[in-house]
Amino acid sequence: MKWLLFAFKNVLRNRRRSLITIIITAIGSSAILIGGGFALFTYEGLKEGATQGSGHLVIAHKEYYSGVEENAMQYGLSDWQDLKQRMEQDEHVKRVLPRIQLSGLVSNGDRTNIFIAQAVDPEGEAKTREIVVDKGEWLSSKQAENEDAQVLLGKDLARNMKADIGTSLTLLSTTADGALNGIDVTVHGIFSTGVPDMDERMLFITIPTAQALMDSQKVSTLHAYLDNTDGTDIVAEKFHLQFPDNALKKWEELAFYYVGVVNLYNRLFGVLGLIIIIIVFFSVSNTMSMVVRERTREIGTLAAMGTLPREILRNFVLEALVIGIVGSVIGMAVAGGLIVFLENAGIMMPPPPGRNVGYPLLVYFSGQLFLMTTIILIMVCVISALLAARKGIRQPIVEALAHV
Repeated sequence: MKWLLFAFKNVLRNRRRSLITIIITAIGSSAILIGGGFALFTYEGLKEGATQGSGHLVIAHKEYYSGVEENAMQYGLSDWQDLKQRMEQDEHVKRVLPRIQLSGLVSNGDRTNIFIAQAVDPEGEAKTREIVVDKGEWLSSKQAENEDAQVLLGKDLARNMKADIGTSLTLLSTTADGALNGIDVTVHGIFSTGVPDMDERMLFITIPTAQALMDSQKVSTLHAYLDNTDGTDIVAEKFHLQFPDNALKKWEELAFYYVGVVNLYNRLFGVLGLIIIIIVFFSVSNTMSMVVRERTREIGTLAAMGTLPREILRNFVLEALVIGIVGSVIGMAVAGGLIVFLENAGIMMPPPPGRNVGYPLLVYFSGQLFLMTTIILIMVCVISALLAARKGIRQPIVEALAHV
């Protein structure tokens, strides 16, 4: 402890230079924490969106992802109800939702547009993911027999079709036998995904409606939602053994946008972090080199008094350690204050490419990131001190004492 106190006093011998070095270290620390925290916040948001959309695990026909369908639902799941029941028996599975992917034409009698539809279980989907319904209501699984089937339109598709709540439309698509079929539907709601390309084409209908339109009792996929995303690999291994005749995909394999952003941000923030570390290294190294040069006679005096080189080196390392600790602590305080500020400021980021809705600017707090950043910066300070002081303590005692 006394050597650490001695090093602290030595740091204060040149307050201005030490302060500048500490400030550079603090700025570097806070920059890494803020940048890394923003990346982690982005990853978490994209992960949550991906798992809400596709579920944690998706089971389909073994040829669903690799084959090319000649007819609609050729690679659909015919035994999906049995599969669903068996999947739900796993203790980590919260729910399993069937979905049907289809496309076709939607017409109001005067105007026709291409649509891409997702047929869903309304009650299960409402409990699992958030769909922004701008107007009207989400689909209902209960409707009278004499009523037209319900449809939920993307807002741009509704605008193009001049449709509003209660508007009657006709959906046209091919059946499993390759014939053309149509079904009348009523607009029950209008939603927005925030992605213009999807809002211009996408619509939601119920599973029975899609099966009636395609004249098939199959579904395209089954989506398993787990109680914990971290347990995806464990459940996937169980399902691989339990359902060897089906194709199984984990959410990461389907979340192409998430994977692309993670790879981009890892490289981007990795390079920026490396640049910051190099700046801190040269800053501390320059400071310690000046300290060693100014105290050359002091080093010679200590050596003449019998102080071992490693003990002299230890003093300089402890000084760099003090600079690293103080700078890291200040950097953590700045980053922590900014995290709290952003949580209450409500600052919005502009929409990312391909979207028309922004998102809140937040920085994720990670104890692991704070700890790793502090350790790395302290190690950088210590290493720079070692390299800067080694040359000074190797000088002959006579030359050190004669240094001016």
